[in-house]
Amino acid sequence: MIEMAVQGLAVDERTRTPVVLLKEKEGTRMLPIWIGPSEASSIAIELTGRKFQRPLTHDLLKTVIDGLSATVPKIAIVELREKTYFAKVFLERDNEVLTIDARPSDCIALALRTRSPIFVKEELLREEDSVEEASEPSMEDLQRQLED
Repeated sequence: MIEMAVQGLAVDERTRTPVVLLKEKEGTRMLPIWIGPSEASSIAIELTGRKFQRPLTHDLLKTVIDGLSATVPKIAIVELREKTYFAKVFLERDNEVLTIDARPSDCIALALRTRSPIFVKEELLREEDSVEEASEPSMEDLQRQLED
């Protein structure tokens, strides 16, 4: 497993779909993952530090995890099947680890809120969607699209 960090968000100009870009913490490889607008918005909100009076879905999930006295030691993107990525949230409580299937976008939004590390299986960085260092993604482009 390779530790990654959120490089930013961009918009695929062909499909007008948000893309979250993950970059190796100790390297230059990047993994773009196409996501939905609401998940992109949730990630963008956390990246920009915006706060709302009421909790959003991923904030609620973090509150529930905290309320259960659990932690998120990591999230992992573990598989690519038919051009769809699959991920897992790892929850730990009382030295017991529970693994939950989740969409990568939800895992990333949760990891940002819980300050948990993001991992990707090495093989996925060798797939066709993995890219070498890309140009800086534009948060402004994504936010404009989400507001349209």
